Amino acid sequence: MRIGFIGAGKVGFTLGKYLEQKLNKEEIQKNLPETVTVSGYYSRQVESAKEAAAFTNTEAFDDLKKIVCASDVLMLTVPDGRIEAVWDSIKAFDIKGKLICHCSGAMTSNIFSGVTEAGAFGYSIHPMYAISSTTKSYREMQKCFFTVEGAEEWGNKLCRFIRLLGNDCVLLSTENKTKYHAAAVFASNLVNGLYGSAVSLLEDCGFEEKQAEQALVPLFMGNASHIAEDGPVAGLTGPIERNDTTTVKKHLNVLDANEKHIYISVSGAVLALAEQKYPNRDYSEMKKILSGQE
Repeated sequence: MRIGFIGAGKVGFTLGKYLEQKLNKEEIQKNLPETVTVSGYYSRQVESAKEAAAFTNTEAFDDLKKIVCASDVLMLTVPDGRIEAVWDSIKAFDIKGKLICHCSGAMTSNIFSGVTEAGAFGYSIHPMYAISSTTKSYREMQKCFFTVEGAEEWGNKLCRFIRLLGNDCVLLSTENKTKYHAAAVFASNLVNGLYGSAVSLLEDCGFEEKQAEQALVPLFMGNASHIAEDGPVAGLTGPIERNDTTTVKKHLNVLDANEKHIYISVSGAVLALAEQKYPNRDYSEMKKILSGQE
């Protein structure tokens, strides 16, 4: 089984290097039904393919058809907006029996229109991780959770393969893929927005930007650690959890309209966690405050 990468950006570099390192371990190969290798890379930018191939000790292909012929699994590690165009080029070749996969978190395998008619199988394989570096992120992939979306025929096999690498994996239904991606955005990108708002509020208090960022790091990291170790309910603290309506009212009184909107929206989710943590505590007044009734 040969895995080829079309696209030599951060995701392609990272997954290729991670696979190349893992598949060189005898204990992993002996548990696989057949030998699995990384065939190499193709990119519109030939130099990028060469760099990725050198980084992963694989081959650089200068022609799309060549990597298609040399691979049993094709990983389309290109931007979301390029997946359909690359697929349209691939399906012009003989791809019978091949697995065609993209790594988009938001898109489904439905992007591979006509894949069944071509005798191939389409999947999305998404690493639930913020891959930020071309040459360093592979070191962090061991702790990454993966999802596979597509038909069960190969979907379960792909999940088993990923678990053999040492990563957890879940097979998603196509209809749940978008909601899954929204969950990932809640836990990552939206947190960036909240953190940025916190920095701005401290700047309003007289902090310099770097000073504000540094001041928030211990609080942020400590809270993230508690959530990761104990879960969002057990790790919850703060005025809403304590049912401190006086403090929440004071907060709302000093925030501008946009800040207040963010505070109230997120506080609704926090209140739901607080009610799970303390099911016998009366949060009715807090609910009125957050709904604007008081």
